[in-house]
Amino acid sequence: MADVTLGVGRRTRHRLAWVRIFAGGLGLWLAAVVVTFLTGNSNLVPTVILLGSFLVPVTFVAYAFEHRASDRLSEHTIFVAFVYGGVLGVLGASVLEAPLAGQESLLGYVGVGLIEEGCKLAALWLVARRLGTYEVRDGVALGAAVGFGFAAFETAGYAFNALFTIKGLSLAGLIETEVLRGVLTPVGHGLWTGILGGVLFHAARGGRLRFSRALFGWYLVVSALHAFWDASGGIAALIVLVLTENEMQQQLLALGRVPSPTAEQVHLFTTLSWSFLALDAVIGLTILWFTVRRRT
Repeated sequence: MADVTLGVGRRTRHRLAWVRIFAGGLGLWLAAVVVTFLTGNSNLVPTVILLGSFLVPVTFVAYAFEHRASDRLSEHTIFVAFVYGGVLGVLGASVLEAPLAGQESLLGYVGVGLIEEGCKLAALWLVARRLGTYEVRDGVALGAAVGFGFAAFETAGYAFNALFTIKGLSLAGLIETEVLRGVLTPVGHGLWTGILGGVLFHAARGGRLRFSRALFGWYLVVSALHAFWDASGGIAALIVLVLTENEMQQQLLALGRVPSPTAEQVHLFTTLSWSFLALDAVIGLTILWFTVRRRT
């Protein structure tokens, strides 16, 4: 009885911690951005990159931890999943994706989706293999931790690259990258690996993880969502070109030159791109709901 009371008290203390984490982290990130702009001190750039890249992932991991099924999933396990899972996933994906570098094609998008989701699933399996007890909601929380860890380290890399432009260092480009990825992160890597975590834990038998046809099937589904997410911009551009291409643009394309888009084409492209991302997110959230509600 004492253990149950202690567990309830611990849950109460942790409730809504993610709100405080986000508010405090956002304040620190804004302060770092303002001071960097005012002083031009390049030594603060790593602080801006790290705070901006990890703020949203850490917040959502804290939220997932609050909604786990049991206290057997400790803070230490979540931390290991976030750091080890994220780093191992990024490293594995970087090695395996090397042959696909620079390929803007359907095969390239599908390959990246399969590789990155496979690396994150392998990292999740490695972290969770000795838990002994497997609840679906714990799987979602631990999978989300791995996915958000992957997203945090990946965002740090994108933000670092956005800093360098032809005209020199661009703090504005860095901030835009972090804000955009921060908005999209909750319905990206964390969501996809959270789904696989729930399916993986549901398939466990006798206190051991096991591979199942359901896990393989949902792995393919999640990889397809990932590929569609990455390809959304290209699909939107192709649709805009087919629907609104004018004669001058046709002639420039025939000469191998890229024509400048009109204002209407830019507007249509933006609308279609965000619509595809929203559709991908709705499908992913629906699958997550199905995973948690129907498999618990």
